[in-house]
Amino acid sequence: MSSADHKPALALVTGASRGIGSAIARRLAADGVAVAAVSRTLRPGSGALGGSLEETVQQIRAAGGTAEAFAADLGDPELDRRALIAQVEDAFGLRVDALVNNVAAARRYDVLFADMQREWFQDSVETNLWNTWDLMNAVIPGMRERGAGWIVNISSRQAGPRVGPPFAFHPLAGSVLYGGTKAMLDRMTTGAAMELYDDGIAVNTLAPNRGVATEHAAGAVPGWPSEPEATMAEATLLLCTEDPREVTGRVAYSLPLLKEFGRPVRALDGTGLVEGWQPDDLDPESFLPPYLNFNPPGAVPENLLPSAAQS
Repeated sequence: MSSADHKPALALVTGASRGIGSAIARRLAADGVAVAAVSRTLRPGSGALGGSLEETVQQIRAAGGTAEAFAADLGDPELDRRALIAQVEDAFGLRVDALVNNVAAARRYDVLFADMQREWFQDSVETNLWNTWDLMNAVIPGMRERGAGWIVNISSRQAGPRVGPPFAFHPLAGSVLYGGTKAMLDRMTTGAAMELYDDGIAVNTLAPNRGVATEHAAGAVPGWPSEPEATMAEATLLLCTEDPREVTGRVAYSLPLLKEFGRPVRALDGTGLVEGWQPDDLDPESFLPPYLNFNPPGAVPENLLPSAAQS
């Protein structure tokens, strides 16, 4: 695969009306990728938080990029997600060869495990997991047709376990529902990466190393140390433009990934560098350690190998 092949033609970004999703959509478009921006909030003022698909698309077009808005409630169990993919591909005349699953259900940080209601649990599973699974399966045929594809599932630091006793104070308590669905997202991603490797389809998860102070996140934990949206956007672009046979199956954090690849962090319109967040500015001492311990590629612990009696 040549370097020219390491770029998608059409990316679908969910949750693209605001925050990290909008930033990712803008950065991909600035790199020449056509973007299908998907979210519930189509017009300014029609959502509980600021931002809309129309604003994201306008920003992309103003910077010379190509984008279209597609309003859809991805947490609706009745939504035909394959039909949505078909609508997007028909509108652009292209197959979706990059998928960024960023949309997430309400995090319910304020609800403890013992108080969680069934409908909230179901909403999180539908939006964070089944929606992601469904969209991934809907775009796989087009990616196989091309012989390459990139899937980036936006995860969270909350996927990592709470370790104790003693249990250190955490402002988000156990984050059992949100963190639990993101932990499954990580596991789902690495398994899919294995199964889709021979198809040339990269599947990775990406989480902020320090959190991103979007309107929603800043309201949940005011003053929490954060990184700019541009670092997550640049890291996503990296995962959507590397050789899918080389960079796949990762449960990645934004800042260590950018440091590893020496990746300059550009503004969302692709012009200029973001001061203070370049690879040489990043201190590994501040990096969140991964919660997974990986074996060398291809290695399987002996206790997991089938015995002669099982074979």
